[in-house]
Amino acid sequence: MTLDQLGPRLCILGPSNSGKSTLAVAIAAARGLPPIHLDQLHHLPHTDWLPRPADDFAALHDAAILGDRWVIEGNYTRLLPQRLARATGVLLLDVPTSVSLYRYVRRCWFGRERHGALAGARDSVKWAMLHYILIATRAHRARYRRMFEEIALPKALLASPRAIADFYREHDLRR
Repeated sequence: MTLDQLGPRLCILGPSNSGKSTLAVAIAAARGLPPIHLDQLHHLPHTDWLPRPADDFAALHDAAILGDRWVIEGNYTRLLPQRLARATGVLLLDVPTSVSLYRYVRRCWFGRERHGALAGARDSVKWAMLHYILIATRAHRARYRRMFEEIALPKALLASPRAIADFYREHDLRR
């Protein structure tokens, strides 16, 4: 599946810390698309990842997907139906839990500016996030795969760090 086949409104889904934000920015730069990071819409800036009220987040989400061209990354599956109704293609990143855990700890301990970061927030290792990656993500991963199989849009599954690296290389994307 090529980027051209995925079209001008691309959703990137996958487990936490799988590389969705970085890939979104790389695709956005290569294709001239605005990147949209759902974590930035869902959380209040200049907080320690405090969520917005659900209605405020939904309004920001729905306004963001009205554009003709975008690459949007994040899950928030309760809003996925309206996102997929506007999308022209989907990428699912499905890296192993160990990779997600490593990336999370590395970004918190050795973090620098990163794509998709929340304005004014600093990443720190949180027990709740460790639990989410180690426990909840396993169930979510199976649900994402089932949802992905049902999506009728052009789509690609990147099921390993190697597959993601190959996708970068095949499409001349830069991290």
